[in-house]
Amino acid sequence: MHFVLRTIVECCIILIYDIDRCDNMRLKISKSKNTTLFYIIKDYTRNGKRSTKIVKRIGNLDDVKIMADNTDYMAWLKDYVKQYNEEHCKSETIIIKKNNKKLISMNNKISFNVGYLFLKKLYNQLKLNNICYEIQDKYKFQFDLNEILSYLVYARIIYPSSKLETFRQCQNFIEQPKFKLHDEYRALNYIAENMDFIQEQLFNNSKDIIKRNSSIIYYDCTNYFFEIDNEDDIRKYGISKEHRPNPIVGMGLFMDGDGLPLSCNIYPGNQNEQKTLIPEETKIINNFKLDDTKVILCTDAGLASDDIKKYNIKDGRGFVITQSLKKLKEEYKEQVFDKKDWRLPGDLKHLYNLEEIENNEDLRKKYYDSLFYKIIQTETKSAKQDTIVTFCFKYFDYNRNIRNSQIERAKKNINLNNVTRKGKNQNDPNRFIEEINSTSNGEVANEKTYSINEDLIKEEEKYDGYYALSTNLTGNIDDILKITKGRWEIEESFRIMKSDFLARPVNLSREDRIKAHFMTCFIALLIYRILEKKLDYKYTTKEILDTLRNMNVTELKGNGYIPSYERTNITDFIHEKYNFNTDTEVITYKKIKKIFNTISR
Repeated sequence: MHFVLRTIVECCIILIYDIDRCDNMRLKISKSKNTTLFYIIKDYTRNGKRSTKIVKRIGNLDDVKIMADNTDYMAWLKDYVKQYNEEHCKSETIIIKKNNKKLISMNNKISFNVGYLFLKKLYNQLKLNNICYEIQDKYKFQFDLNEILSYLVYARIIYPSSKLETFRQCQNFIEQPKFKLHDEYRALNYIAENMDFIQEQLFNNSKDIIKRNSSIIYYDCTNYFFEIDNEDDIRKYGISKEHRPNPIVGMGLFMDGDGLPLSCNIYPGNQNEQKTLIPEETKIINNFKLDDTKVILCTDAGLASDDIKKYNIKDGRGFVITQSLKKLKEEYKEQVFDKKDWRLPGDLKHLYNLEEIENNEDLRKKYYDSLFYKIIQTETKSAKQDTIVTFCFKYFDYNRNIRNSQIERAKKNINLNNVTRKGKNQNDPNRFIEEINSTSNGEVANEKTYSINEDLIKEEEKYDGYYALSTNLTGNIDDILKITKGRWEIEESFRIMKSDFLARPVNLSREDRIKAHFMTCFIALLIYRILEKKLDYKYTTKEILDTLRNMNVTELKGNGYIPSYERTNITDFIHEKYNFNTDTEVITYKKIKKIFNTISR
C-alpha cells in the first residue's frame, strides 16, 4: 500500500491512495426527469452509522446500452459490477482532489484522537462496563453510566480539564460520545454514592490482568485547595500542603507493593489525616478480602501515631513507618549519634566507626554510597518496636549542600531587605533568619535587624545523612529497607494526579460531585499505572502522555483515516504490547472497526 502526492496546475492537488479492500460494492440507479444514471457504490460504517459512497460512475442509460452492445443492459450491469468487485478486491485506488481556493466545509470535524484506545482496552479489561451496568440496574436511571464514566476517565488522561470542557473535548475522540452534558453531572452523583463498590470491584477485576502485591500496602494523604472564601461541609480550612490560605479537601490514597493504586478516600480538609488511616485500612482489608496476617503497612512520620502502630501489630500484621529523629527521646538520640557500632546490610561480622571513615579520605571515598545502619530497641505506649537508623555519606553531602544553598539565599534576602516573614517549611530559606529586637545591652532597638540563626543551623546539621524508620518486623534488614524505598511511588502518584491529570482546580461545589471527580481521577491513575507497568516502565510519564495525546488521525471521508502523528519507538512498542496497529498510512473503516472489536474483548 502506498500513496502518491502530485500537484496539478496551480490550484489543485490530487492524492492517490492504494488501499487493500474486499468490501462488496453494488449497483445504484439514480433516476431524474431527463435521464437515468448508473453508479457503483459501497457501504461503510462510521461511528456506528451506515452510509454509502460512490466508487465509480458507469454512465447514463444511453452510455450503458452502447457498452452492453444492445444486449440486456441490466444483465450486463450485474456482470460489470461483479467483475469490478473481483478486480478491486485486493486493492482499490482512491483519488481525492483538493483545491487550494476552495474553503473547507463548515463545522466538519476531520481530526480525531486514537491514543485513548489503549486506555479503553484497559478500561474494558478491568470490566468497568460491568460495574457500571450493575449500578445502573440498581438505580434504574436511563442514561449510559458506562459511556459517561469511560469518557471522563479517558479525558482526564488525554484532555484534563473541567467537566464542561471535558464534554467538549470528548468530541475529539474517534468514537463520538452520545450522552448529554446534564447526564454527565447526574452521573457524578451515582459514582460518588458507589465509590466503595467501584473500588472493591476494580481490585478484584485487576487481578485478572496484572499481579497485585497486596501483602504490602502504602498509605499517604494530600489535599487540594479550592479558590473560595467560605467553608462548607467538605471544603474546610486546614493545613494546606501547598501553603494556600483557602479551604481544602483531603485525599487518602492506598497503594500496593508494586506501586498500583488500591483505594482512595475523600475527607473534610480540617480533619486530622491520622484519623483516616485505621477506618480505611479496615475497609480495604475486609472488602478486598486481604490476608490480614500478612499485611504490612508502610507510611510516613505524619501517620506514626501510637494507635496506628497498635492497630497494625494485632492479628500478625506489621508496620514500617518513617521515624522523625528529632522526636525521639534523648536517650535514643544518644545511641543514634554514637559513631560506633554501625553495620552494612548483609555483613553481620563487622562493625564500623563512622568517625574513622569520615576522617579517612580513602575510606570515605570507598564507602561514599554505602548505607550503614544500626538497630535501636524503642517502645511507645502500646508497641514495642525497633528503630532502624541509616546513615549515608552521599546523603550527608546532599543535605549539607542543600542547606548551604538555602543559607546563601537567606543572606541575600537580608541584604535586599526581603524578609517578609519567618519561614517554617524545611525548604524555605527564611527559616534561618532571626529577628533582633534589642541591643547587646538588652535595650529595645529602634529598628528591627536580621541575622542568620547559627544555632538553628548547628541543630539541623546534626541530622545530615541520617534516616530512620520504626518497625515491628524482624528478619533481613535489606527486605525491610526495600519496603520503605517504595514510598516514592505514592508521592509520584500524587504528582501525576496534580500535575499531569490536573485534578484541580475542581469546578464543582456539591460534596457528592467533588468526591466523584476524585474517583474518576483515581480510576484514571489506576489505568495509567497499569499501562506504565505493561510498558515495562521504559518511558517517562511525560513521554507516554505526550504520545497518547498527540496520536491524532485525519479522516478521508468515505474511505478511512490517515495518521497525522509521528511514529516513534514508543508508538511501535505500545502497538506491539496491545496487539493492534494505527500506524499504517491509511486506516480503513473496516480496519478501525476490527480495532474496536479487539479492544472490546
